[in-house]
Amino acid sequence: MIEVTYVEHDGSEHKVEAEAGQTLMQAAMDNGVPGIDADCGGSCACGTCHVIVDEAWLGKLEAADAMEDSMLGMTPEQQSGSRLSCQVSLSDELSGIRVSLPEFQM
Repeated sequence: MIEVTYVEHDGSEHKVEAEAGQTLMQAAMDNGVPGIDADCGGSCACGTCHVIVDEAWLGKLEAADAMEDSMLGMTPEQQSGSRLSCQVSLSDELSGIRVSLPEFQM
């Protein structure tokens, strides 16, 4: 199992376990993590699953594609570690990853 920690804007932490191949969004939704709306269901069409990946983990992720970059460009709280959680697939290498949630989703 892959361990993921989601940190809400107020500092509340949610530690969950996920399966390899799940996305960060799926793991959050399956475990009732608040703060990820996922209005489009994971098709990279809405930007409501925005997370900020801790710097230590960014180098282990595949780069965002043009579609994800475009959606993130509309996010008012975009930061250097911003990703759409529907586009980040989990692997054993990512066990322990920490992501922060913005105060508001688009």
